[in-house]
Amino acid sequence: MSTNELELQQKFTWSRTGVYETYNAILGRYQVQEALKYARGHSLLDAPCGDGALTEMMLSRFDRVVGIDASETHLALARDRLPNGEFHQTLLEEFDTEERFGTITMINVLEHVVDPIYALQRMARLLMPGGILIVHVPNALAINRRLAVKMGTLTECEELSPFDINVAGHRRSYSLKSLQDDVVQAGLRVVATGGVFYKMLSTPQMDWFLKNGPWETGGFGWGRVGAEQRDWRAEFCRACYEIGADHPEDCNIIYVCIEV
Repeated sequence: MSTNELELQQKFTWSRTGVYETYNAILGRYQVQEALKYARGHSLLDAPCGDGALTEMMLSRFDRVVGIDASETHLALARDRLPNGEFHQTLLEEFDTEERFGTITMINVLEHVVDPIYALQRMARLLMPGGILIVHVPNALAINRRLAVKMGTLTECEELSPFDINVAGHRRSYSLKSLQDDVVQAGLRVVATGGVFYKMLSTPQMDWFLKNGPWETGGFGWGRVGAEQRDWRAEFCRACYEIGADHPEDCNIIYVCIEV
């Protein structure tokens, strides 16, 4: 399986800084902010690290950071971004080391793997005592997907689009319940759950809106006419993050934090 799966992963062209990069960069920043609330210890295993964009954001929190990814293309970007970083090309299910980590992040990967139960078990065994495994996945029941079903652009919330399958390489979709069910089946314990970013539009629409929206005060844009000018795009994103924290079932991203 290893060779075939590694070859398959090379074919998926999605990267955080290459596809709908404006929205994905903002979402990633908030995912890191949320993940670091739960971080433990002084060492991080970022599995997978992708192009290293989120790894770089987490770097200052830890004394030691290791990144793994199945895609050599993504790892080349990560090494360019973090030339002093330690990176390994491997399937996360097959990564093995004697080292144990205080924090392991699995950000947007469980929807990709062949066997999510096994992947969770493999990562959990690399935790040091008292360590934390943080798992983020896209939310099939996010408000934008529920709207899409009502509109008729999705047949059901769990449907995978051609983009999901052929560009991003998704094999499944998750709700918070099904994510927790997989953790239980893996013999692990959920200690916290939540959501990141209230997303009311599709990813291409969000990306366009953040780039091109009428963010200036007045002119039917954002903000109060005559009030002090602020960065209304940043305020909009902060508001989506804060509202999402109160309504995780509506968020773009859902997560669980796991102890062994």
